Amino acid sequence: MAPDLPGNSTADPERASASTGLSIVHPDPYQFSDGLKTQDELAELRRRKQGKKVEKFHRRQNDLITSLLKPIEDHGEEARVEEDANRVPVKIAIWASLLSNFCLAGLQLYAAISSGSLSLLATCIDSIFDPGSNLLLYWLHKKSKKLNLDQWPVGGARLETIGNIIYGFLMGSVNLIVVVESVRDLITKADDSLEAFHVPSIIAVGVALGIKFLLFLYCYSLRNKSSQVRVLWEDHRNDLFINGFGILMSTGGSKLAWFLDPMGALIITIGVLISWGVTIYRQFELLAGKSAPHEFLQLVIYKAATFSDQILMVDTARAYHSGPDYFVEVDIVMEASTPLWQAHDLAQQLQDKIEVLPNVERAFVHVDHETTHTPEHRKVA
Repeated sequence: MAPDLPGNSTADPERASASTGLSIVHPDPYQFSDGLKTQDELAELRRRKQGKKVEKFHRRQNDLITSLLKPIEDHGEEARVEEDANRVPVKIAIWASLLSNFCLAGLQLYAAISSGSLSLLATCIDSIFDPGSNLLLYWLHKKSKKLNLDQWPVGGARLETIGNIIYGFLMGSVNLIVVVESVRDLITKADDSLEAFHVPSIIAVGVALGIKFLLFLYCYSLRNKSSQVRVLWEDHRNDLFINGFGILMSTGGSKLAWFLDPMGALIITIGVLISWGVTIYRQFELLAGKSAPHEFLQLVIYKAATFSDQILMVDTARAYHSGPDYFVEVDIVMEASTPLWQAHDLAQQLQDKIEVLPNVERAFVHVDHETTHTPEHRKVA
């Protein structure tokens, strides 16, 4: 419950909702709703010099204030409703990608073998590994839901992150082979004769390019709804570049200059290595405990500070990744005379509320009576 603090009278959320079109039904002890900009005010800002930047800032502020004032249960309920609504589209994205990748792997394997093109070989390697990626992600997702909590007390959310890292290293290792072959071909080729132009192989890769484009468009709309779909979307995005560039360089090696084909293979594999290197780095950040976004920390601090009038202040608030989801730590301050049972019950209630928030795996609430101590869980040299 929100405190009735002196000097912080509750603003009228109904008026703010009517003027801005935003749904705010939670008490507002700090009168944050007074800072909301109406649609008319935003339109006026947009007409000023450099108004688009100012309008964008105030729209972000509107979103932040709305998020802060929304009851914490609504955050969890909206996430649950959104997950239910996206369950079928996410399954379609996963299975469509898996089945398509199996078919396209055969097409591109034929194209690479029949043409002898290094550029098409580079696209083939990536397409052959795609079904493996889909199966690995699907298996890890199922496995993470069935882990024995006695053996793995923190659950299996990190498994998908670990799977992404393993797959990235495998992709990098295989593409290094193509790098070596491309460099050797560029160095050792003795004549300037063009390779034969093989039309069926170009058509096969062109079909794969078209299907990948459709999958890319479908997964694009769902990329923020599921970590699995985000990886698939990134994979389809990379394949568009790889297949398109592979067709161009293979054709150029047959029609313009022989060295375009191995050079294309070299560029493709280096691009794949860089792309997966970035992905691996980001996945390592999640395992290493990267901080949650600042907006999420603001939400946690506000919800803790306004949870009860017995909470005098929030001493410390941390939220950090543990895999794709967050661990949250909050230190609150209460009167030293507060009975133990009361402090425990309030901390437990706050912990339960925080764990309702989307993407929160676990929350820990610590109660103290002063703020002069060394921060908890910090080793001091």
